[in-house]
Amino acid sequence: MAGYVGVFVSDPWLQNQFTQVELRSLKSHFVTIRREKGGLILADLPSTMSRLKHVGENLTEQERASFLQDLYQNLDDDVDFELFLQVYLKLQAHTNSRMGSGAKNSSAFLKSPTSTLLHTISESEKSSYVAHINNYLGEDEFLKKYLPIDPSTNDLFEIAKDGVLICKLINVAVPGTIDERAINTKRVLNPWERNENHTLCLNSAKAIGCTVVNIGTQDFIEGRRHLVLGVISQIIKIQLLADLNLKKTPQLVELVDDSKDVEELMSLPPEKILLRWMNFQLKKAGYKKTVTNFSSDIKDGEAYVHLLNVLAPEHSNPSTLAAKDPLQRAKLVLEHADRMGCKRYLTAKDIVEGSPNLNLAFVAHIFQLRNGLSSQTKQISFLETSPDDTQISREEKAFRFWLNSLGNSTYIDNVFEDLRNGWVLLETLDKVSPGIVNWKVATKPPIKMPFRKVENCNQVVKIGKQLKFSLVNIAGNDIVQGNKKLILAYLWQLMRCNMIQLLKNLRSHSSGKEITDAGILQWANTQVRNSGNQSRIGSFKDKSLSNGIFFLELLSAVQPRVVNWSLVTKGENEEEKKMNASYIISIARKLGCSIFLLPEDITEVNQKMILTLTASIMYWFLNQPVEEKPCGSSDSECGSQVETTSTLTNDDTASDSSID
Repeated sequence: MAGYVGVFVSDPWLQNQFTQVELRSLKSHFVTIRREKGGLILADLPSTMSRLKHVGENLTEQERASFLQDLYQNLDDDVDFELFLQVYLKLQAHTNSRMGSGAKNSSAFLKSPTSTLLHTISESEKSSYVAHINNYLGEDEFLKKYLPIDPSTNDLFEIAKDGVLICKLINVAVPGTIDERAINTKRVLNPWERNENHTLCLNSAKAIGCTVVNIGTQDFIEGRRHLVLGVISQIIKIQLLADLNLKKTPQLVELVDDSKDVEELMSLPPEKILLRWMNFQLKKAGYKKTVTNFSSDIKDGEAYVHLLNVLAPEHSNPSTLAAKDPLQRAKLVLEHADRMGCKRYLTAKDIVEGSPNLNLAFVAHIFQLRNGLSSQTKQISFLETSPDDTQISREEKAFRFWLNSLGNSTYIDNVFEDLRNGWVLLETLDKVSPGIVNWKVATKPPIKMPFRKVENCNQVVKIGKQLKFSLVNIAGNDIVQGNKKLILAYLWQLMRCNMIQLLKNLRSHSSGKEITDAGILQWANTQVRNSGNQSRIGSFKDKSLSNGIFFLELLSAVQPRVVNWSLVTKGENEEEKKMNASYIISIARKLGCSIFLLPEDITEVNQKMILTLTASIMYWFLNQPVEEKPCGSSDSECGSQVETTSTLTNDDTASDSSID
């Protein structure tokens, strides 16, 4: 659950160069390209800035590259968001000077406060994604009357306006994310129903790992092409990379030599694993170079020739490598891919131009079709997950998606690895409690000196104690060392603190009284009772919650029209409980609740996730105009039960601490 947050920039001068709208748009672009490349270095910027207004329109890639070479000695340096902004401003100033604009403010797009930086879309990407949608959704009962979509038109954006297509696409990428009973699928939707679909789609996209910081329901309704295509590309990417982990493809252990390397492999984001797999196969083929990205390193097509030759030698063409023209070589590469049955995600021109999205999709599809790994999986004992490991994995995913939904400067691929320098935790703390971080003693990445990471993490622990977190036997070095149990314990308390703070901000008239877990529980029981139902729970670990009926009654109490009771089961067996739980999560997201739990968290009564669900529903309810609340009374009458006279600790409330 997250309220509105601005984009944090520590440099005051940089902060003054942009409005928050512009920062969010730039941040969205920055996060997207970092994910595409699995990291970002200065050498990547000339090509990745091609889609930005002004610097993309008025400078060629070669001109941008030449300018950067003059500015920076080492183009292999990592790029964080602030360096990205600095480079953008310098390129823009360079553009202005060349065009003789004489603009005093180097940020030329400030002239239009509502301007968007990413107006253009890639026709190649649109065509590729349309083909993907036609292939995977062509037989869908509701959508087949609209499909196949013609990629040469803008029909995709018209069809996406009712929200159904993207909801269905999310379920193709991560099956079961959305309970399709919650999707409004009438032939003609009214504005309310259409908005519900888009709200469900955006909250579900966040829940599978998409970055939607700068996108709202209105963007879909108005068919803003670059934003719609941006969400679709992320969903398709998640689908294509789904097998790039040891759980789905245990044969990936062939890429490493020992157990320590396997642990490192398990912590890598899917894009990095895909690159490692590609280089593993290229080494077999005798290719001498190392591919570090899906753009400049594969433009000449040679890496593809060697990759396909080693994976499908029976379809190889000796003339492919001999081709002098890169475009001709790229065409021969795609002919080879066709012969081995690989659906095209790109054209020869996309290879030569180094389109990162489409090349990533192409390589991921090759991996899915024929990964060339041994069918004899090495016996690695710790790949056999225990129930504790499964729970840790589930919590790590929930906290990771929550952190990413806040729009921090770094996209988190693995909580236990990516939080070890303390920087993202400091950013999150500053959003939860603005001004609480002493940035003067914080060091931002890249951090080369280990003790600086410890300093950051020591401040993280110190602030946690200020916020009354239970942090017995936790030190900054535990975070630096990646202690899983302690990191999850800290993140749970941070997430809970954020929820409480958001609720407190909505009830600023509560005379300073604390909002507690017990108060949230009492509020939920009161709403259900006032709606005429008799259900009541004693805590967030009440086993009666497993059938889902209480939450369905709570959702119906805060918005009577949202629950279709004819779709609800009695919850008498495991299958019925799971059906109810799936429905609960989808209709809560459809209302507007930003939640990151799974149906199993409800059926197994995971008290921490149960609390986040209840608090999210409460936050949505208190955020509604008084006249729209079903209780028909004032905010204080509807929600007064959240006020309690004492401050409860985690142990006093219905939600136990994770540190036990």
